[in-house]
Amino acid sequence: MSQISNLKIDSHQHFWKYDPVKYSWIPEEMSAIRQDFFPEDLKPVLSKNGFSGCIAVQADQSETETEILLKYAEQHDFIKGVVGWVDLSAADVEDRLKNFSKNTFLKGIRHTVWDEKGEFMTAPNFQRGIKALGLFDLTYDILAFDYQLEAAVELVKAFPEQKFVLDHIGKPKISGKPDAKWVENIQELGKCDKVWCKISGLVTETENFSWKRTDFWPFLEVVVSAFGVDRIIFGSDWPVCLSAARYPQVLGILEEFFRGYSQAEKEKIFGRNAAEFYNLKL
Repeated sequence: MSQISNLKIDSHQHFWKYDPVKYSWIPEEMSAIRQDFFPEDLKPVLSKNGFSGCIAVQADQSETETEILLKYAEQHDFIKGVVGWVDLSAADVEDRLKNFSKNTFLKGIRHTVWDEKGEFMTAPNFQRGIKALGLFDLTYDILAFDYQLEAAVELVKAFPEQKFVLDHIGKPKISGKPDAKWVENIQELGKCDKVWCKISGLVTETENFSWKRTDFWPFLEVVVSAFGVDRIIFGSDWPVCLSAARYPQVLGILEEFFRGYSQAEKEKIFGRNAAEFYNLKL
C-alpha cells in the first residue's frame, strides 16, 4: 500500500439528477439538496480540500442508477470505485452480480433502509444475496439507523468472512450523550474483524442541524475505541452534508479530532483504509 501513502480518498458521496418522487427521502429541512449534483460539481470541491479520489455510493434503489454511477467512474478518473445497488433478495442475484462485476469499478453493494425495519438484514432471501457477494469479492455497506444495529450485528456474525462497512457510524442522534445501546452495538460490531466503520454523515444527525465540533467527540471516541485506526474511514456524505455544513467544515471536524494522531494514522483514516477496504486499483 506504500504507493498510496499520500493519497486522500473520500469514501462516501452521492450523485443524482433530482426528482421529488425518487428522492422523497429528502425532507423540507434539507431542501438545500433538492437539486442536481453531478461529478463536475464535486471534482473542484475534492481538489480544493486535498482529495484525489472518491467512492460514489448509491442513493436510489435501482440498477439503472448503478449503471449510471459505473459510467461516471469510467468518465471521471477521480471516481475510484462505486458502491451500487442490486436486489440482493432476487432469485437471480448471482447472475445480476456477475453481470455488474464485469465492470471493475464496482466495489460493493448497498441497500437503503429509510422505510424498512432492521429485520430485512436477517431475512433468508437477503442473506442469500449477502452470501453471493463473496463470489465476486464485493463489499457491503451497512446503512442502518441506531435502532437497527442489533440486526446488523446479527448479520455480520452470520458472515464472518464477508467485508462490511457501517455507514455514518450507525446514525446515532448526535445532540446529546451517546446512547448506551448504540455504544454496545458499536462495540459488538468492532469485535468482528471484517467490519469497518465510516466516519460520515455526522452533521445531519444533529438537532436542527445545529452543532459545534466537540459535540461529536464522545461518539468518535466510542468508534475509534471499537474499531481502531485500521478500520475507520473518512467519508463526507456530500452532498447530503450540505444541509448542515460546508465540505471544509465536515472535514475540519475530523481533522481537529485526529490532530494528535501520527501522520501514518491520519493517512490511514483519510485514504489508505478506504483504498484497502474497497480494493482500489491505484
